Amino acid sequence: MSESPDQQPVAALIILAAGAGTRMKSRKSKVLHEVAGRSMLGWAVHAANGVHPQRLSVVVGHLAEQVSEYLHEFAPEATTALQAEQHGTGHAVKCGLDPMGEFSGEVVVTYGDVPLLSAETLQALVSEHRTAANAVTVLTARVPDPTGYGRIVRDASGRIVEIVEDRDADESQKQIDEINSGIYVFDAELLRAGLAQLGSSNAQGEQYLTDVLGYAVSRDLPVGGYVTEDPWETEGVNDRQQLARLDHEANRRQLVRWMKAGVTIVDPLSTRITADVGLGIDVTLQPGTILSGATTVGDGAEIGPDTRLHDTEVGAEASVIRTEANLAVIGERAVVGPFTYLRPGAELGTGAKAGAFVEVKASTIGEGAKVPHLSYIGDTTIGERANVGAGTIVANYDGVAKHRTLIGKASFIGCGTTLIAPVEVAAGTYIAAGSTITEAVPAGDLGVARGRQRNVEGWVAKRRAGTRTAAAAEEAASGSSPVGE
Repeated sequence: MSESPDQQPVAALIILAAGAGTRMKSRKSKVLHEVAGRSMLGWAVHAANGVHPQRLSVVVGHLAEQVSEYLHEFAPEATTALQAEQHGTGHAVKCGLDPMGEFSGEVVVTYGDVPLLSAETLQALVSEHRTAANAVTVLTARVPDPTGYGRIVRDASGRIVEIVEDRDADESQKQIDEINSGIYVFDAELLRAGLAQLGSSNAQGEQYLTDVLGYAVSRDLPVGGYVTEDPWETEGVNDRQQLARLDHEANRRQLVRWMKAGVTIVDPLSTRITADVGLGIDVTLQPGTILSGATTVGDGAEIGPDTRLHDTEVGAEASVIRTEANLAVIGERAVVGPFTYLRPGAELGTGAKAGAFVEVKASTIGEGAKVPHLSYIGDTTIGERANVGAGTIVANYDGVAKHRTLIGKASFIGCGTTLIAPVEVAAGTYIAAGSTITEAVPAGDLGVARGRQRNVEGWVAKRRAGTRTAAAAEEAASGSSPVGE
């Protein structure tokens, strides 16, 4: 079956990402700042993929090495074109187009700092371009305050005849509320010809890409526009305030999408879900929940309050309360928290528990096993149905290397135990409370490793005379309750 015209790829797509972004006041390229957990350039590439470009070029300039390195990891299919000096959008498109060589077809131009532009809107723009057989089609929007944007000037028939930059607009043109997004579809041949004749006789002395549209109008070639119903998709980011504004809107859209998909979000104002998170049905997110990276949450699980999970897998029906987790796996019906820290490599089996004030790193807690409270578990494998008492510490680091500990299934570790790795506690064993275990404990044995208690008679009276402790001891010795009740 052949592709429909709307599904056919465009010949090329150019993302402009060379600007200095000085108002961000950052050592990081503006386009690498994140919105909803993904860089703005990442959003631009994501939208671009919606029109299946045969050639994808990103024009870089300021902090070009940072941007190129990011693209190498995030979008290896993209090529970079250097705009060493920024002389306007027309000049930038020249830089992006030149390395592509000769080709025919459509060229889409977008920006690396317009993070809410969607693949669907780009598809609609390309579809309009094809349906109308335009030489140029521009994405436009109607906004309450067009200040700062280029204005779309139409003739009496509604045909686009000019785009006037805000700084060059006269008073009547400044009243126009239809604005230019800067996002276009061009016929490749027309684009090359228009770029070749660009001048810089404007307020900024730059080569404007909008003048290519004027070039098409002067030759009576069809120029059209697609008006998006969502002006957010045309908004760019130039400073931290705008970044926060668009990030807030992107997060709001994520929350709405998940609530429509069957997720309960108790307090949307305090909940964040980034772009690549996956959630099952009947998930409940309590206030103060932050889910980021490749985190997934299974059906019926409850997360929060006050929980942050990054790149973490949570199984169905699990409960995760007041927890920080990164690169962890939480099994079905597992219970985590409150005040729990799951570091990379932490893995809880089905029905396992990591309770209050427990830290787990590079360790597996087996099915039904429990570490209920006040423990550190590092580089450890805990067998199914084992119980680790309060205050247990796995001493896994000797100052040079990390060592592993094995706790066998159905074993019982008494409170206040220290396990000095490497050590193995076999299945079905008990460790007496307060022990420091340095040697293997065979199956079925009781491990005891603690000094025998001795009481030094009269020590307080001799060594702490005159203190309130000595007074209490004297009172107890006279016949009142030994605990002073």
